[in-house]
Amino acid sequence: MIKFLLENINIKDENLIEKAFKGVIKEKEEKIAGYYDLPFTSKELLRDINFDANEIVVIGIGGSSLGTKAIYSMFKDKFKIKKMHFLENPDPIVLSRKLQNIKRDSLFFLVSKSGKTIETISIFKKVVEYFGFDFKRDKNLIVITDKNSPLEKFAKYYDLKFFNVPSNVGGRFSVLSAVGIVPLSVAGVDVSEILSGAREMIDGFFARKEDHILKKAVFLYENREKYNVNVLFSYGDFFEDFNKWFVQLWGESLGKKRDEERVGLTPVSLIGSIDQHSFLQLIMEGKKDKTVTFLKVDNFGVNLKIPDILLPYLEDTDFVNGTYLAELINKECDATYEALKQQKVPVDMIEMKELTYENVGKLIIYFELLTSLVGVLLGINTYNQPGVEVGKKILRSKY
Repeated sequence: MIKFLLENINIKDENLIEKAFKGVIKEKEEKIAGYYDLPFTSKELLRDINFDANEIVVIGIGGSSLGTKAIYSMFKDKFKIKKMHFLENPDPIVLSRKLQNIKRDSLFFLVSKSGKTIETISIFKKVVEYFGFDFKRDKNLIVITDKNSPLEKFAKYYDLKFFNVPSNVGGRFSVLSAVGIVPLSVAGVDVSEILSGAREMIDGFFARKEDHILKKAVFLYENREKYNVNVLFSYGDFFEDFNKWFVQLWGESLGKKRDEERVGLTPVSLIGSIDQHSFLQLIMEGKKDKTVTFLKVDNFGVNLKIPDILLPYLEDTDFVNGTYLAELINKECDATYEALKQQKVPVDMIEMKELTYENVGKLIIYFELLTSLVGVLLGINTYNQPGVEVGKKILRSKY
């Protein structure tokens, strides 16, 4: 169960709700964006997942790894899941250390939608050299890519198992495609429950049972000049990689040129209660240009109690003695929420009763729908990334 609470969020033009809703219906019906269908179609992938491995390695960057890593990070300490390694950045120090900790008989997933992502293929070449792979003999490599991409051709050449990403599903919207579903399933994640939660959320949205998403999207659009920074304040370390997924989804989708005008809403990722001791001061008393979304879990599933220990000179902290750490972090979340509300900062709360696969499926679709709705209202192409492509072209010219 997830509850959505909006505070200090009022809209002026109710007609924009219908405009946004009709916009995403058009995207869905005309297949402009294929992620709307993934909660239903991706269950077919489960029939083809019959691999076994002690550990899993994902070689990919951005949308090819962030969503998968986000789900893994949320559940790796909660359930019995096989260890996953993520090779993302061509940082030679970190990559050297990670390679030393990877077993050769791990199942490797090479993930690139285009099939020619320079960081991914470069890291893959290093993996091949490090482990001495012979593709005619070694079959512990699975490819996930676009149909007819160079990477698919590579996989066919060596008779390697491969999965395709639907052509109308961009990387940052692809976590519920083979990109996330296949490696996570092999790791032992109950992806069927994730898809079930995603289906429930998307069905509810199109049945107009989740209009809070529409209201929030319209508010963000109407107030885009005043509140152009959107903060996701998630309470729990296990949300850190999910926050990174949100930053890519929001920033790469909405930061665009519309003719000569530059539009977009800047995403900021915070983890509570850590960032209460840093960035919160800026939100409380700095420029009022931010909205804040709080994300919390009521039941952490771990009953770790603060000992009733009295220490000399530290009496001011004794008021929490005997209570649970989960209670402390959630009350800190509630207190920060109330403090910002008093300052008239637009805030909303996403509250999960507990961290479940189904709830995370709902959460993923929630943020994807919100992104698409704001994109419709901004009048941009939510699903391209021309700014990123410029840097790629410049990189080639430097070699």
